[in-house]
Amino acid sequence: MRALVRKWLSRVAAALGLVLLTVLAVRAFDAWRSPPLKLWHTEVPRELDAKAIDAADWLTWLKAEDAALSDVRARVSDKLPQGDRIPSNRFFAGSPMNPARLAVDWNRTQVLMPEGTPRGGVVLLHGLTDSPYSLRHVAAHYRERGFVAVTIRLPGHGTVPAGLTQVEWTDWMAAARLAVLHARTLAKDGPLHVVGYSNGGALALKYALDALENPSLARPDQIVLISPMIGITSFARFAGVLGWPAVFPPFAKAAWLDVVPEYNPVKYNSFPVNAARQSSRLVRNLGAQLTRLSKQGALEQLAPVLTFQSVLDSTVSTRAVVDELHALLPPGRSELVLFNRNGSADAAPILRAGIDETMRAIMNPVSNGFSITVVGASPTGSMARTLSAGSAMSVDVPLSLIYPRDMYSLSHVALPFPLDDGLYGTQPDPTDDYGVKLGMVAVRGERGSLVVSADTLMRATCNPFFDYLLERIDATLPTSASPP
Repeated sequence: MRALVRKWLSRVAAALGLVLLTVLAVRAFDAWRSPPLKLWHTEVPRELDAKAIDAADWLTWLKAEDAALSDVRARVSDKLPQGDRIPSNRFFAGSPMNPARLAVDWNRTQVLMPEGTPRGGVVLLHGLTDSPYSLRHVAAHYRERGFVAVTIRLPGHGTVPAGLTQVEWTDWMAAARLAVLHARTLAKDGPLHVVGYSNGGALALKYALDALENPSLARPDQIVLISPMIGITSFARFAGVLGWPAVFPPFAKAAWLDVVPEYNPVKYNSFPVNAARQSSRLVRNLGAQLTRLSKQGALEQLAPVLTFQSVLDSTVSTRAVVDELHALLPPGRSELVLFNRNGSADAAPILRAGIDETMRAIMNPVSNGFSITVVGASPTGSMARTLSAGSAMSVDVPLSLIYPRDMYSLSHVALPFPLDDGLYGTQPDPTDDYGVKLGMVAVRGERGSLVVSADTLMRATCNPFFDYLLERIDATLPTSASPP
Protein backbone atom coordinates (compact mmCIF):
# COMPACT_ATOMS: atom_id res chain seq x y z
CA MET A 1 0.00 0.00 0.00
CA ARG A 2 2.81 2.41 0.92
CA ALA A 3 4.57 1.60 -2.34
CA LEU A 4 1.39 2.46 -4.25
CA VAL A 5 1.02 5.78 -2.40
CA ARG A 6 4.67 6.66 -3.12
CA LYS A 7 4.15 5.76 -6.75
CA TRP A 8 1.14 8.06 -7.09
CA LEU A 9 2.85 10.85 -5.17
CA SER A 10 5.83 10.66 -7.50
CA ARG A 11 3.49 10.81 -10.50
CA VAL A 12 1.71 13.87 -9.08
CA ALA A 13 5.04 15.55 -8.36
CA ALA A 14 6.23 14.80 -11.88
CA ALA A 15 3.01 16.19 -13.36
CA LEU A 16 3.25 19.36 -11.27
CA GLY A 17 6.91 19.74 -12.26
CA LEU A 18 5.98 19.39 -15.92
CA VAL A 19 3.24 22.00 -15.55
CA LEU A 20 5.67 24.38 -13.84
CA LEU A 21 8.30 23.89 -16.53
CA THR A 22 5.69 24.53 -19.21
CA VAL A 23 4.57 27.74 -17.50
CA LEU A 24 8.17 28.93 -17.15
CA ALA A 25 8.93 28.08 -20.77
CA VAL A 26 5.91 30.01 -22.01
CA ARG A 27 6.80 32.90 -19.70
CA ALA A 28 10.40 32.94 -20.97
CA PHE A 29 9.17 33.00 -24.56
CA ASP A 30 6.73 35.85 -23.86
CA ALA A 31 9.49 37.82 -22.16
CA TRP A 32 11.91 37.20 -25.01
CA ARG A 33 9.53 38.71 -27.57
CA SER A 34 8.39 41.66 -25.40
CA PRO A 35 9.76 45.19 -26.05
CA PRO A 36 13.40 45.84 -25.07
CA LEU A 37 14.16 47.20 -21.62
CA LYS A 38 15.09 50.87 -21.41
CA LEU A 39 17.28 52.77 -18.97
CA TRP A 40 14.26 53.42 -16.72
CA HIS A 41 13.80 49.66 -16.44
CA THR A 42 17.42 48.88 -15.52
CA GLU A 43 18.79 51.82 -13.52
CA VAL A 44 17.73 51.54 -9.87
CA PRO A 45 18.06 54.83 -7.94
CA ARG A 46 19.39 54.98 -4.38
CA GLU A 47 16.66 54.59 -1.75
CA LEU A 48 16.55 54.15 2.01
CA ASP A 49 15.43 50.72 3.19
CA ALA A 50 13.16 50.08 6.17
CA LYS A 51 15.98 50.00 8.71
CA ALA A 52 17.43 53.29 7.44
CA ILE A 53 14.00 54.96 7.30
CA ASP A 54 13.23 53.98 10.88
CA ALA A 55 16.53 55.57 11.93
CA ALA A 56 15.99 58.72 9.84
CA ASP A 57 14.47 62.07 10.68
CA TRP A 58 12.37 64.08 8.22
CA LEU A 59 15.30 66.06 6.82
CA THR A 60 17.24 62.85 6.19
CA TRP A 61 14.25 61.47 4.31
CA LEU A 62 14.01 64.53 2.07
CA LYS A 63 17.76 64.47 1.35
CA ALA A 64 17.52 60.80 0.37
CA GLU A 65 14.62 61.64 -1.92
CA ASP A 66 16.72 64.35 -3.57
CA ALA A 67 19.50 61.81 -4.08
CA ALA A 68 17.13 59.34 -5.74
CA LEU A 69 15.81 61.97 -8.13
CA SER A 70 19.37 63.11 -8.89
CA ASP A 71 20.15 59.51 -9.87
CA VAL A 72 17.25 59.61 -12.33
CA ARG A 73 18.58 62.75 -13.97
CA ALA A 74 22.20 61.56 -14.12
CA ARG A 75 21.68 57.88 -14.99
CA VAL A 76 18.51 58.05 -17.08
CA SER A 77 17.48 61.47 -18.41
CA ASP A 78 21.01 62.66 -19.22
CA LYS A 79 21.97 59.37 -20.91
CA LEU A 80 18.90 58.74 -23.06
CA PRO A 81 19.76 57.54 -26.55
CA GLN A 82 18.42 59.69 -29.38
CA GLY A 83 15.56 57.32 -30.06
CA ASP A 84 14.18 57.86 -26.55
CA ARG A 85 14.33 61.66 -26.68
CA ILE A 86 10.71 61.97 -27.74
CA PRO A 87 7.77 64.02 -26.38
CA SER A 88 5.88 60.94 -25.18
CA ASN A 89 8.72 59.90 -22.83
CA ARG A 90 8.39 61.51 -19.39
CA PHE A 91 12.11 60.94 -18.74
CA PHE A 92 13.16 63.12 -21.69
CA ALA A 93 14.00 66.60 -20.36
CA GLY A 94 12.28 68.19 -23.38
CA SER A 95 9.00 66.28 -22.93
CA PRO A 96 5.95 68.30 -21.83
CA MET A 97 5.35 65.46 -19.32
CA ASN A 98 8.81 65.66 -17.75
CA PRO A 99 8.22 66.18 -14.00
CA ALA A 100 10.86 68.93 -13.82
CA ARG A 101 8.67 71.08 -16.07
CA LEU A 102 5.62 70.85 -13.81
CA ALA A 103 4.55 73.70 -11.53
CA VAL A 104 4.52 71.20 -8.64
CA ASP A 105 6.34 67.89 -8.92
CA TRP A 106 3.91 65.51 -7.26
CA ASN A 107 6.44 62.69 -7.63
CA ARG A 108 8.00 64.18 -4.51
CA THR A 109 6.88 64.12 -0.89
CA GLN A 110 4.66 67.13 -0.21
CA VAL A 111 3.54 68.71 3.06
CA LEU A 112 0.50 70.99 2.86
CA MET A 113 0.33 73.41 5.77
CA PRO A 114 -2.95 75.17 6.65
CA GLU A 115 -3.26 78.79 7.65
CA GLY A 116 -2.71 79.25 11.36
CA THR A 117 -2.24 76.48 13.90
CA PRO A 118 -3.15 73.04 12.51
CA ARG A 119 -6.39 71.59 13.88
CA GLY A 120 -5.13 68.09 13.22
CA GLY A 121 -2.91 65.99 11.00
CA VAL A 122 -3.51 63.61 8.11
CA VAL A 123 -1.15 61.20 6.38
CA LEU A 124 -1.98 60.18 2.82
CA LEU A 125 -0.51 57.01 1.30
CA HIS A 126 -0.67 56.57 -2.47
CA GLY A 127 -1.08 53.44 -4.54
CA LEU A 128 1.27 51.02 -6.29
CA THR A 129 3.19 52.52 -9.27
CA ASP A 130 1.58 55.84 -8.27
CA SER A 131 2.83 58.99 -6.58
CA PRO A 132 1.50 61.54 -4.06
CA TYR A 133 -0.39 63.06 -7.02
CA SER A 134 -3.15 60.46 -6.64
CA LEU A 135 -4.28 61.94 -3.30
CA ARG A 136 -3.43 65.60 -3.88
CA HIS A 137 -7.08 66.71 -4.08
CA VAL A 138 -7.96 64.94 -0.84
CA ALA A 139 -4.86 66.43 0.79
CA ALA A 140 -5.82 69.94 -0.36
CA HIS A 141 -9.30 69.45 1.09
CA TYR A 142 -7.89 68.49 4.47
CA ARG A 143 -5.66 71.57 4.39
CA GLU A 144 -8.69 73.74 3.69
CA ARG A 145 -10.26 72.21 6.80
CA GLY A 146 -7.29 73.24 8.93
CA PHE A 147 -5.30 69.99 8.85
CA VAL A 148 -1.62 69.63 7.99
CA ALA A 149 -1.47 67.04 5.18
CA VAL A 150 1.62 64.85 4.76
CA THR A 151 1.67 63.10 1.39
CA ILE A 152 4.79 60.99 1.43
CA ARG A 153 6.37 59.44 -1.67
CA LEU A 154 6.68 55.76 -0.91
CA PRO A 155 10.04 54.07 -1.68
CA GLY A 156 10.42 52.86 -5.25
CA HIS A 157 7.90 55.37 -6.56
CA GLY A 158 8.14 58.75 -8.28
CA THR A 159 11.53 58.00 -9.84
CA VAL A 160 11.74 55.24 -12.46
CA PRO A 161 9.89 51.91 -12.69
CA ALA A 162 13.17 50.11 -11.92
CA GLY A 163 12.81 51.48 -8.41
CA LEU A 164 10.12 48.88 -7.78
CA THR A 165 12.33 45.95 -8.77
CA GLN A 166 14.22 45.92 -5.46
CA VAL A 167 11.86 47.55 -2.96
CA GLU A 168 10.34 45.59 -0.06
CA TRP A 169 6.85 46.14 1.37
CA THR A 170 8.44 46.74 4.76
CA ASP A 171 10.12 49.83 3.24
CA TRP A 172 6.66 51.23 2.49
CA MET A 173 5.54 50.56 6.05
CA ALA A 174 8.61 52.32 7.44
CA ALA A 175 7.82 55.36 5.27
CA ALA A 176 4.23 55.35 6.58
CA ARG A 177 5.51 55.37 10.17
CA LEU A 178 7.86 58.27 9.41
CA ALA A 179 5.03 60.24 7.78
CA VAL A 180 2.76 59.78 10.80
CA LEU A 181 5.57 60.82 13.13
CA HIS A 182 6.13 63.99 11.07
CA ALA A 183 2.41 64.77 10.95
CA ARG A 184 2.23 64.43 14.73
CA THR A 185 5.27 66.70 15.07
CA LEU A 186 3.57 69.40 12.99
CA ALA A 187 0.13 68.92 14.60
CA LYS A 188 0.67 67.91 18.20
CA ASP A 189 -3.00 68.38 19.06
CA GLY A 190 -6.22 67.49 17.31
CA PRO A 191 -7.27 64.32 15.51
CA LEU A 192 -4.97 62.18 13.40
CA HIS A 193 -6.34 60.71 10.18
CA VAL A 194 -4.69 58.19 7.85
CA VAL A 195 -5.90 58.01 4.25
CA GLY A 196 -4.85 55.24 1.90
CA TYR A 197 -5.55 54.68 -1.76
CA SER A 198 -5.29 51.20 -3.33
CA ASN A 199 -2.03 49.64 -2.10
CA GLY A 200 -1.75 52.65 0.20
CA GLY A 201 -5.09 51.60 1.69
CA ALA A 202 -3.50 48.33 2.82
CA LEU A 203 -0.57 50.30 4.25
CA ALA A 204 -2.87 52.71 6.10
CA LEU A 205 -4.88 49.89 7.64
CA LYS A 206 -1.73 47.91 8.48
CA TYR A 207 -0.29 50.96 10.24
CA ALA A 208 -3.47 51.36 12.29
CA LEU A 209 -3.36 47.69 13.31
CA ASP A 210 0.33 47.94 14.18
CA ALA A 211 -0.49 50.95 16.39
CA LEU A 212 -2.91 48.76 18.36
CA GLU A 213 -0.04 46.42 19.21
CA ASN A 214 2.79 48.94 19.49
CA PRO A 215 2.24 51.72 22.08
CA SER A 216 5.09 53.77 20.57
CA LEU A 217 3.05 54.39 17.42
CA ALA A 218 0.47 57.19 17.33
CA ARG A 219 -3.02 55.77 16.96
CA PRO A 220 -5.19 57.23 14.20
CA ASP A 221 -8.56 58.67 15.13
CA GLN A 222 -10.02 57.98 11.68
CA ILE A 223 -9.11 55.66 8.82
CA VAL A 224 -10.19 56.56 5.29
CA LEU A 225 -9.68 53.95 2.56
CA ILE A 226 -10.15 54.56 -1.17
CA SER A 227 -10.22 51.47 -3.42
CA PRO A 228 -8.16 49.63 -0.77
CA MET A 229 -6.02 46.62 -1.66
CA ILE A 230 -7.83 44.08 0.50
CA GLY A 231 -7.61 40.46 -0.58
CA ILE A 232 -5.46 39.18 -3.43
CA THR A 233 -6.06 37.13 -6.55
CA SER A 234 -4.40 33.76 -7.07
CA PHE A 235 -2.42 35.37 -9.90
CA ALA A 236 -0.95 37.97 -7.54
CA ARG A 237 -0.16 35.28 -4.96
CA PHE A 238 2.04 33.38 -7.40
CA ALA A 239 3.23 36.32 -9.52
CA GLY A 240 6.78 35.86 -8.27
CA VAL A 241 7.05 32.58 -10.15
CA LEU A 242 6.70 34.49 -13.41
CA GLY A 243 9.95 36.28 -12.71
CA TRP A 244 12.05 33.14 -12.29
CA PRO A 245 13.32 33.05 -15.91
CA ALA A 246 14.88 36.49 -15.30
CA VAL A 247 17.80 34.85 -13.48
CA PHE A 248 19.11 34.06 -16.97
CA PRO A 249 20.33 37.28 -18.71
CA PRO A 250 18.67 36.53 -22.06
CA PHE A 251 15.31 36.48 -20.26
CA ALA A 252 15.78 39.57 -18.05
CA LYS A 253 12.50 40.94 -19.34
CA ALA A 254 10.69 38.16 -17.44
CA ALA A 255 11.13 40.34 -14.34
CA TRP A 256 8.44 42.60 -15.82
CA LEU A 257 4.74 41.93 -16.21
CA ASP A 258 4.39 44.99 -18.47
CA VAL A 259 6.99 46.91 -20.46
CA VAL A 260 5.22 49.88 -22.01
CA PRO A 261 5.97 53.55 -22.83
CA GLU A 262 6.23 55.95 -19.89
CA TYR A 263 4.02 58.85 -20.96
CA ASN A 264 2.35 59.54 -17.60
CA PRO A 265 4.19 62.27 -15.64
CA VAL A 266 3.10 61.03 -12.20
CA LYS A 267 2.60 57.27 -12.54
CA TYR A 268 4.53 54.30 -13.91
CA ASN A 269 3.04 52.35 -16.78
CA SER A 270 5.59 49.50 -16.77
CA PHE A 271 5.01 47.00 -13.98
CA PRO A 272 7.70 44.73 -12.48
CA VAL A 273 6.98 41.32 -11.02
CA ASN A 274 8.46 42.41 -7.70
CA ALA A 275 5.80 45.11 -7.32
CA ALA A 276 3.07 42.47 -7.49
CA ARG A 277 5.06 40.19 -5.17
CA GLN A 278 5.53 42.86 -2.50
CA SER A 279 1.91 43.99 -2.66
CA SER A 280 0.86 40.36 -2.27
CA ARG A 281 3.08 39.96 0.80
CA LEU A 282 1.66 43.13 2.31
CA VAL A 283 -1.92 42.00 1.79
CA ARG A 284 -1.25 38.52 3.18
CA ASN A 285 0.35 40.00 6.30
CA LEU A 286 -2.54 42.43 6.68
CA GLY A 287 -5.14 39.69 6.30
CA ALA A 288 -3.48 37.47 8.88
CA GLN A 289 -3.21 40.37 11.33
CA LEU A 290 -6.84 41.37 10.82
CA THR A 291 -8.02 37.83 11.48
CA ARG A 292 -5.84 37.44 14.56
CA LEU A 293 -6.84 40.75 16.13
CA SER A 294 -10.49 40.08 15.34
CA LYS A 295 -10.37 36.76 17.21
CA GLN A 296 -8.68 38.51 20.14
CA GLY A 297 -11.35 41.22 20.25
CA ALA A 298 -8.63 43.86 19.79
CA LEU A 299 -10.38 45.53 16.85
CA GLU A 300 -12.75 47.17 19.34
CA GLN A 301 -9.95 49.71 19.83
CA LEU A 302 -9.51 50.40 16.12
CA ALA A 303 -10.47 53.84 14.81
CA PRO A 304 -13.64 54.11 12.69
CA VAL A 305 -13.12 53.03 9.09
CA LEU A 306 -14.71 54.81 6.12
CA THR A 307 -14.17 53.02 2.81
CA PHE A 308 -14.93 54.17 -0.72
CA GLN A 309 -15.09 51.46 -3.37
CA SER A 310 -16.31 51.10 -6.94
CA VAL A 311 -18.59 48.09 -7.34
CA LEU A 312 -16.85 47.36 -10.64
CA ASP A 313 -13.12 47.19 -9.93
CA SER A 314 -10.69 45.11 -11.99
CA THR A 315 -7.77 45.73 -9.61
CA VAL A 316 -9.10 44.82 -6.17
CA SER A 317 -11.95 42.58 -5.09
CA THR A 318 -15.06 44.42 -3.90
CA ARG A 319 -16.23 41.23 -2.19
CA ALA A 320 -12.93 41.06 -0.29
CA VAL A 321 -13.44 44.63 0.96
CA VAL A 322 -16.73 43.43 2.42
CA ASP A 323 -15.86 39.92 3.63
CA GLU A 324 -12.21 40.34 4.63
CA LEU A 325 -12.40 43.82 6.14
CA HIS A 326 -15.77 45.28 7.10
CA ALA A 327 -17.27 41.95 8.17
CA LEU A 328 -14.45 41.63 10.74
CA LEU A 329 -14.78 45.11 12.21
CA PRO A 330 -16.80 45.83 15.37
CA PRO A 331 -20.52 46.46 14.67
CA GLY A 332 -21.44 50.05 14.00
CA ARG A 333 -17.82 51.22 13.71
CA SER A 334 -17.39 51.34 9.96
CA GLU A 335 -19.10 52.36 6.76
CA LEU A 336 -18.68 51.28 3.16
CA VAL A 337 -19.57 53.72 0.38
CA LEU A 338 -20.05 51.91 -2.92
CA PHE A 339 -20.18 53.63 -6.29
CA ASN A 340 -22.54 51.52 -8.38
CA ARG A 341 -22.60 51.16 -12.13
CA ASN A 342 -24.61 53.69 -14.10
CA GLY A 343 -28.00 52.09 -14.78
CA SER A 344 -28.91 54.82 -17.25
CA ALA A 345 -25.72 54.52 -19.31
CA ASP A 346 -26.01 53.77 -23.01
CA ALA A 347 -23.73 50.75 -22.54
CA ALA A 348 -26.15 48.98 -20.17
CA PRO A 349 -27.47 46.49 -22.77
CA ILE A 350 -23.97 45.20 -23.56
CA LEU A 351 -22.64 44.78 -20.03
CA ARG A 352 -21.55 41.27 -19.06
CA ALA A 353 -24.19 38.98 -17.60
CA GLY A 354 -24.14 38.67 -13.81
CA ILE A 355 -22.37 41.98 -13.32
CA ASP A 356 -24.89 43.02 -10.63
CA GLU A 357 -24.47 39.85 -8.54
CA THR A 358 -21.96 41.56 -6.25
CA MET A 359 -24.42 44.32 -5.41
CA ARG A 360 -27.24 41.92 -4.65
CA ALA A 361 -25.01 39.89 -2.35
CA ILE A 362 -23.66 42.92 -0.48
CA MET A 363 -27.00 44.63 0.18
CA ASN A 364 -28.04 42.05 2.75
CA PRO A 365 -30.22 43.76 5.39
CA VAL A 366 -29.92 43.23 9.16
CA SER A 367 -26.95 40.83 8.98
CA ASN A 368 -24.47 43.58 8.18
CA GLY A 369 -22.67 45.02 11.18
CA PHE A 370 -21.61 48.04 9.17
CA SER A 371 -23.40 50.75 7.23
CA ILE A 372 -23.48 50.64 3.44
CA THR A 373 -24.19 53.57 1.17
CA VAL A 374 -24.66 52.94 -2.53
CA VAL A 375 -24.21 55.88 -4.87
CA GLY A 376 -25.59 55.67 -8.38
CA ALA A 377 -28.09 56.82 -10.95
CA SER A 378 -31.83 56.78 -10.43
CA PRO A 379 -34.67 57.48 -12.90
CA THR A 380 -34.81 61.07 -11.65
CA GLY A 381 -31.07 61.72 -11.23
CA SER A 382 -28.42 60.49 -8.80
CA MET A 383 -29.03 59.09 -5.36
CA ALA A 384 -27.25 57.84 -2.25
CA ARG A 385 -29.04 54.86 -0.66
CA THR A 386 -27.90 54.09 2.89
CA LEU A 387 -28.54 50.85 4.73
CA SER A 388 -27.45 51.43 8.32
CA ALA A 389 -25.82 48.68 10.36
CA GLY A 390 -28.41 46.14 11.50
CA SER A 391 -31.24 47.88 9.68
CA ALA A 392 -33.76 46.33 7.31
CA MET A 393 -34.79 49.66 5.80
CA SER A 394 -32.66 51.85 3.57
CA VAL A 395 -32.81 55.65 3.33
CA ASP A 396 -32.54 57.43 -0.01
CA VAL A 397 -30.97 60.87 -0.37
CA PRO A 398 -31.07 62.57 -3.79
CA LEU A 399 -27.82 64.06 -5.05
CA SER A 400 -27.33 67.06 -7.29
CA LEU A 401 -24.33 65.37 -8.94
CA ILE A 402 -24.77 63.82 -12.37
CA TYR A 403 -23.65 60.38 -13.54
CA PRO A 404 -22.60 61.04 -17.19
CA ARG A 405 -24.45 58.84 -19.67
CA ASP A 406 -21.20 58.01 -21.47
CA MET A 407 -19.70 56.56 -18.25
CA TYR A 408 -21.13 53.13 -17.50
CA SER A 409 -19.21 52.76 -14.23
CA LEU A 410 -16.39 54.14 -12.16
CA SER A 411 -13.14 52.21 -11.81
CA HIS A 412 -10.36 51.46 -9.39
CA VAL A 413 -8.33 54.44 -10.59
CA ALA A 414 -11.16 56.99 -10.83
CA LEU A 415 -12.27 57.54 -7.24
CA PRO A 416 -9.71 60.12 -5.94
CA PHE A 417 -9.90 62.46 -8.96
CA PRO A 418 -12.50 65.19 -9.63
CA LEU A 419 -13.78 65.93 -13.12
CA ASP A 420 -11.56 69.03 -13.34
CA ASP A 421 -8.29 67.23 -12.57
CA GLY A 422 -5.71 68.53 -15.03
CA LEU A 423 -4.39 65.09 -15.96
CA TYR A 424 -7.25 62.62 -15.53
CA GLY A 425 -10.37 64.79 -15.62
CA THR A 426 -12.95 64.86 -18.40
CA GLN A 427 -13.39 68.60 -17.77
CA PRO A 428 -9.78 69.56 -16.91
CA ASP A 429 -8.91 72.89 -15.36
CA PRO A 430 -6.89 74.71 -18.09
CA THR A 431 -4.55 76.12 -15.44
CA ASP A 432 -3.78 72.64 -14.10
CA ASP A 433 -1.25 71.61 -16.77
CA TYR A 434 0.62 68.29 -16.64
CA GLY A 435 1.68 68.14 -20.26
CA VAL A 436 -1.12 65.83 -21.37
CA LYS A 437 -4.85 65.53 -20.65
CA LEU A 438 -5.41 61.79 -20.48
CA GLY A 439 -9.03 62.13 -19.38
CA MET A 440 -9.80 64.05 -22.57
CA VAL A 441 -8.15 61.75 -25.09
CA ALA A 442 -10.85 60.28 -27.35
CA VAL A 443 -10.59 56.59 -28.16
CA ARG A 444 -12.08 57.08 -31.61
CA GLY A 445 -9.43 56.96 -34.35
CA GLU A 446 -7.23 54.44 -36.09
CA ARG A 447 -5.86 51.63 -33.94
CA GLY A 448 -2.12 51.38 -33.34
CA SER A 449 -1.57 55.14 -33.60
CA LEU A 450 -1.17 55.95 -29.88
CA VAL A 451 1.58 54.95 -27.46
CA VAL A 452 -1.17 54.19 -24.94
CA SER A 453 -3.55 51.27 -25.41
CA ALA A 454 -7.18 51.95 -26.20
CA ASP A 455 -8.14 49.68 -23.28
CA THR A 456 -6.32 52.00 -20.86
CA LEU A 457 -7.99 55.11 -22.28
CA MET A 458 -11.45 53.55 -21.99
CA ARG A 459 -11.06 53.13 -18.23
CA ALA A 460 -12.79 55.82 -16.16
CA THR A 461 -10.13 58.10 -14.69
CA CYS A 462 -12.20 60.60 -12.69
CA ASN A 463 -15.14 60.56 -10.31
CA PRO A 464 -18.33 62.58 -10.96
CA PHE A 465 -19.19 61.97 -7.29
CA PHE A 466 -15.89 63.26 -5.95
CA ASP A 467 -17.62 66.12 -4.11
CA TYR A 468 -19.79 63.56 -2.31
CA LEU A 469 -16.63 61.68 -1.31
CA LEU A 470 -15.31 64.89 0.26
CA GLU A 471 -18.62 65.49 2.03
CA ARG A 472 -18.41 62.07 3.63
CA ILE A 473 -14.86 62.79 4.78
CA ASP A 474 -16.07 66.11 6.21
CA ALA A 475 -18.59 64.20 8.32
CA THR A 476 -15.67 62.48 10.11
CA LEU A 477 -14.03 65.79 11.08
CA PRO A 478 -14.62 67.61 14.35
CA THR A 479 -17.03 70.54 14.14
CA SER A 480 -14.18 73.06 14.42
CA ALA A 481 -12.63 71.61 11.27
CA SER A 482 -15.82 71.52 9.25
CA PRO A 483 -16.56 74.04 6.51
CA PRO A 484 -18.12 77.34 7.67
